[in-house]
Formats: sequence, structure tokens, C-alpha cells
Amino acid sequence: MSDYFKILNSALQRANFALPALIIDQARLDANLNRVKRMLPATIQSRIVVKSLCAVELLQYIAQALDCQRFMVFHLPHIAKVVNLFPKSDILLGKPMPVKAVQAFYAENQSLDSVRIQWLVDTPERLEQYLALAQSQQLTLSINIEIDVGLHRGGIKDLAPFQRLLTLIQDHPQQLELAGLMGYDAHVSKIPTFIQPIAQGYAESQQHYQRYIESILQDFPRLYQTGLCFNGSGSPTFSLHTEHSVCNDLSFGSMLLKPKDFDIPSLDGFQSALWIAAPVLKKLPSTQIPGLTWLDRLPSFQDALFIYGGKWMADFVYPQGAHANRLFGRSSNQDLVNVPKSAQIQVDDFIFLQPTQSESIISQFEQVWLYDGIGFTPWHSFI
Repeated sequence: MSDYFKILNSALQRANFALPALIIDQARLDANLNRVKRMLPATIQSRIVVKSLCAVELLQYIAQALDCQRFMVFHLPHIAKVVNLFPKSDILLGKPMPVKAVQAFYAENQSLDSVRIQWLVDTPERLEQYLALAQSQQLTLSINIEIDVGLHRGGIKDLAPFQRLLTLIQDHPQQLELAGLMGYDAHVSKIPTFIQPIAQGYAESQQHYQRYIESILQDFPRLYQTGLCFNGSGSPTFSLHTEHSVCNDLSFGSMLLKPKDFDIPSLDGFQSALWIAAPVLKKLPSTQIPGLTWLDRLPSFQDALFIYGGKWMADFVYPQGAHANRLFGRSSNQDLVNVPKSAQIQVDDFIFLQPTQSESIISQFEQVWLYDGIGFTPWHSFI
């Protein structure tokens, strides 16, 4: 990888970059998109997770590549932005919203009352709140029910409250319509295998999901429609769902950029495509710790670099061996980075970091720069 970052460093300097920059490698992004298209069965539709890819042109690029206008949204203000970009979009909320937030949303976005938005509901009490809102505002709300398939982060846990929800929807067809189910199974790939093998965890999560599908079909046949959205997955379990799934709608986002937290076996075929480039402002022959001057007499095997910015949720990847100095302390203004003396890096060069998550990083930059192997094109974040 060293040669890769040396080339990227030279490209940034030729383009006169001098500030911290968030870089997306187009070739790597394209390879990931092509992999998705090869893996995704024709019976399953894709859904793009906005929070993980919240840059305008990035969403447009991915939507066009996948011929997809289905989105999962976790932040209420993102709905209007997505609809503005994709007027025919199908939006599924990734977490339940307080009823007051939904009320404020429709008050501020009256033109969006005809847009298909699947509001996520996790309890009968929340659905009753949504029903009261729909009645008072003369709305028909599409309801997607969050089910717990093993993650234990809320959602319906058994059939009794599930059937209460379905009864409420069935009894109020003017205000509520069943849009589908959502069961997130990130735990499957995160539980240590000595506790539970991935195959077993996935099979159990699928059994839970199927139980709720069958309940709709058997107990509420009038609500069962061919267009119901049975959403599942997420980047960590995407590959499992493409082999076999009871779901017909898969959400993913982070794996297209593959930040550090997604460097997991199930995503081995995907390539990391997102980097932070930070300019080196100062280079010192050793690290001097205030108050510990006696350390200065010891031989130093590392240079001390002070960079523009820092303390991002990211890991240093270039130069090899670069790391933060915890004794000196971290800084989001001028972070201290120690590098081996053999590292060929100077003031005005760039050090590179790999974000641990894309959703926490993209929103910190006004622009994301698409690197096509030669030059850079600005893409605008959702700031």
C-alpha cells in the first residue's frame, strides 16, 4: 500500500491541496459497486443507507450505478434532501421517530405528504401515537414494523404485540397501511464465533424473521400484499443474505467505502475506498514531552509530525508505522503523529488515515473529493 499512498500524495500536491481532505477512490468504489451487482439476486432489491454515504454526488453516483432509488434514512432532515435529489424515491426510516418529530416534519414539508415514506414503528404505543397524528392531520402513514431478530436493540420481540400492531393497522385503513418489516441482524457477524458460529446466528435470525412473515400471511391475509418490503441485512451480513434470505429488500452503505470497522471476513471481497489526507505542518527529530525533559536525553527512533487537524475517528495507514502519541496527548487542531525515522515524509507532504466509520467522518467535511487516478472532483456533503 505504500506505493499507492505515495502516488496519492503526489497527486494531491500537484492539485495544490493544502488542507485536510476526505478522498474517495473511484476505481475502488466502482469495483465495490460491480461486486454488489454480481452478488445481488434478481429476487432481492437494494436499499442505499444514506447516513453512511451522505454526500450529494456520492448518492447520485451510487443510485445510478445500481439503478436504485430506495433509501434508508436515519436523520429526519435527510428525507427532504433525498426527495429533492430523487423525487420518485422510496424511503424507509432506519429508526423510529418521536411522534412530535413526525408532526413537525409534515408541518414543514407539506409537499412531501404524497412521497412514499415507510415510518418505522417498534411498539404498539408508538403506533397509537402515529394513528392519532394521522387522524388529526388527515394523513395515511405507511408503517414498517421493526422486529427483533436477535440484535436486542428494541423492536417487536414476540407475536402478541406484533398482532396488536397488525390489528390496529387493519382496523384503520384510512390512516395506516402496512408497508413491511425491518429486522437488522448486525449481531450475527459481531458475536465471537466461539460463542456462536455465524451460520447458526444467521439461521436463527432468519427463523425469527420468517415467523413474523408467516403471521401476516396466516392471521392477517388482507394485509399481506406482494409489494410488502421485508427489509434486512446491513453491510456486515450482506453476503449472507445474497446466498439465501427470507428478505426481499437489503440495506447497505458502508461496505461501498469499507471503512476500518468493516474490515471483516464477510466483506473480504470489498475494497477500502475512503481516506483522510492531512498535511504535515511541522517535523521534529523527536517527541519532547513538557515536564519530562530527561526523556530528551534518550535516543529517538521516531520523528514527530504535527499535522493539520486530527483526532478523527480514523486509524493512521501511511506512513507505515505512524501512530498517535498518547503521552503527549491528542489534538483536533495539530495532532502529534510519530513515524519511523526511515519514513520518507516531509513538511507539506500528506499523512493518510482510514476512517473507522464513514457516517461519522463525511459530515465533518464540506466536500468529499473523488479521485479518478489522475485528478480530483469535489462532491458535496450533507452539511
